[in-house]
Amino acid sequence: MQNNTSRWLSMAIVSAGIFLAVIDIFIVNVALPAIKRGLNGTNSELQLVVAIYLLGYSCLLITGGRLGDYYGRKKIFLTGMFLFTVASGFCGLAQSGLQLNIARFVQGLAAALMTPQGVSYIQVLFPEPKERMKAIGIYGIIAGSASVIGQFLGGVLPDTHFAIDGWRLIFFINLPLGLLSLACAAIFLHETPRNTSQRFDYGGVALLTPALFCLVFPVIQGRELGWPAWSIILFLAAIALLFFFSRDQQRKLAAGKAPLIDARLFRNKDFRTGLYASIFYFLVQESYFLITGVFFQDGLGLASHTTGAYFVFQGIGYVIASILSVKLIPALGKKVLMAGVTIMIISFVLHCLFLVTRSVPPYVFSAILFTYGVGCGAVLPSLLAFSLKGIPHEFAGAASGTYYTAQQSAIAMGAAVVGGVFFYYAGATPGLPEYVTAYRAAAIFSIAMLVIVLICLYKMPDHQTSTPKPAPGKKARPVMNQS
Repeated sequence: MQNNTSRWLSMAIVSAGIFLAVIDIFIVNVALPAIKRGLNGTNSELQLVVAIYLLGYSCLLITGGRLGDYYGRKKIFLTGMFLFTVASGFCGLAQSGLQLNIARFVQGLAAALMTPQGVSYIQVLFPEPKERMKAIGIYGIIAGSASVIGQFLGGVLPDTHFAIDGWRLIFFINLPLGLLSLACAAIFLHETPRNTSQRFDYGGVALLTPALFCLVFPVIQGRELGWPAWSIILFLAAIALLFFFSRDQQRKLAAGKAPLIDARLFRNKDFRTGLYASIFYFLVQESYFLITGVFFQDGLGLASHTTGAYFVFQGIGYVIASILSVKLIPALGKKVLMAGVTIMIISFVLHCLFLVTRSVPPYVFSAILFTYGVGCGAVLPSLLAFSLKGIPHEFAGAASGTYYTAQQSAIAMGAAVVGGVFFYYAGATPGLPEYVTAYRAAAIFSIAMLVIVLICLYKMPDHQTSTPKPAPGKKARPVMNQS
């Protein structure tokens, strides 16, 4: 058993995984126009720079969590961090949109290996529920801080005059951070016990990975290409593969084998409803930065560094609200999350009313983005904590992998769908009026998704809800908090 200092040091090391994974989502958003110019890219390639990373991320997340359980979390964390660092170097060296997106896909796969190990380590290092909630809250704050830093650097670095194009620095900056993380993990991180009692579910991986690809990729590319026949075929293939995957997982569980996704997870009402809320929330989360970053720069004509500076106010609001929400959750429970979603909806309305002209004073920009960040910060860290509350150690890898797969798949879908709405209304040669119409249409779609999140949160068991007693004549299952 590690002492308290050692446990928090281990958490700090594995938090580097989520820090780099999140920073590489947000750092590209503000830099997208510069990347497009640097590589002579298209709007489709622009969306793909965001979505292909998330596609790779979502395809391997559950597998990444289970690989950590089976082969050792330290080993898989080191493997993921190494691949992420190498892929970052290739992103910075890319000479075309195709090369960049291939490297971004590998980046996403690598992030899917290292990120689930962080949440799994927390589950193991902090078995006591209150400590675990605190650790997960801090983990969320670290992710939020990465979003702030990513938005700032994504704005500043493309405008940096250097021996190479400034946008390439947003990928090269990962090299020293990745190497430092690798060294610290190799020296200080303790390996966790491996669960090799049952064979790893390679068949499940072979069904789930192409199913997710067939589901997400047509959404990314289908609209741009006019929904060709292959996109419909891939959708149908995704449905079929997911059906066979579900039957395969149920059959393996009934036979006493270890499935890739343990269906018993969904008997936990906290996890189940938290997962539904997360899917609709993350349809909005990443797409907001995509459409807002493009609108500010290409629509309103703001410089890259100015856009990045404005996004910092959003990030500051996020960090402040994250810290406060962790303290308020024990007393107020899910009311904190519901208030956060409501603030986000109000902020979207303010965006549509005030941030659509070039004459808006800078303090108005800053205040509205700060308000949006406060809403996000009240929701995001605690949403993860609500979903994973009560998950026992033996389910840690599967639970974190399932949660993050749903999260990243939703983010990728959001970037494709909400981004698709935005670019559809913007048209081929947009001016400011077309950009305003496009932004408002995408914002209305996002507000509708957030209303669904509110409904899910209303139905979600509160944080302080106790474990239900078993029905008369039945024994309580110690594995899951069933609802």
